[in-house]
Amino acid sequence: MDFLTLFLIYSCFVLSAMALLCLCSGQRESFLARSASAVSQALSSVIPAQLQSVAQRVLHRLFHTRSWLFVVLHVVLQAAVYVEYTWEVFVYCWELQFHLLILLLPYLLLAGNVGCFILCSWANPGFCSVCVHRFDHHCVWVNNCIGASNAKYFFLYLFTLTAMAATTAVISAAFLIQVVLLSGMMHGSYIDDQGQERAVDILFLIQHLFLTFPRIVFMLGFVILLTLVLGAYSCFNLYLALTNQTSNEWYKSRRHGCCHHPTLQPHERQAAYKNIYSKGVWGNLMEIFKPPAVLESKKKT
Repeated sequence: MDFLTLFLIYSCFVLSAMALLCLCSGQRESFLARSASAVSQALSSVIPAQLQSVAQRVLHRLFHTRSWLFVVLHVVLQAAVYVEYTWEVFVYCWELQFHLLILLLPYLLLAGNVGCFILCSWANPGFCSVCVHRFDHHCVWVNNCIGASNAKYFFLYLFTLTAMAATTAVISAAFLIQVVLLSGMMHGSYIDDQGQERAVDILFLIQHLFLTFPRIVFMLGFVILLTLVLGAYSCFNLYLALTNQTSNEWYKSRRHGCCHHPTLQPHERQAAYKNIYSKGVWGNLMEIFKPPAVLESKKKT
């Protein structure tokens, strides 16, 4: 039970940190930015300049240039989840007579996700982070910059990845619920540390499931956390697609109070933001999934 408590605390901490970053990233001179700046200034006076330079080069190499490190990490994590799903969850669910199509759904999503990953990573959007048409961001997980030539593949990659995590979580949770229902454990009782008989509650049930199926419960916690994170990011990308924006444009407009309207004065740009490039929902989606022919001809040349 101690492990589950620590895992829940860790999950809450990660989600809270991500929510804080999302709230503060769009605020100019926010408390988070001022705190980070103060901490970096304090550390710069202690850490040697040579070590700072090395650390900056390493971070730039990892997060702003092409590197296969995160691709390998992505493959390892995905393989670990699917090995556990195939080795235990699939077998147990098959014995419990789950529908075969439901059990095969994560594999079908995996096939589509791998295809989108290959197309997204092998696409040539331009000189990464330097000259990329419709530059969105550099994604370390696909080892490529996201631009006009591969935005649709990244969009599908992200949503299939979210669907993979969600379906794996739902099937694993359904298996554990089925085990509890078949065992009739909810109607039983147990003897606590003081020797008193108590009715089975949720905490005891989670502890029992963790001791009986430790790998499945741990995997379930991981994919639930992954589903929440990827789901939030997928919703954000869907919002950008429907409004014909890139994450680079959104970040700059939020952080610097920019506006695409050139007639506004600097003090007015912070109070109003108007995206004049929006062509309506359908037109904005066509910008991603069917870019103009001129872009295709430029890409071929």
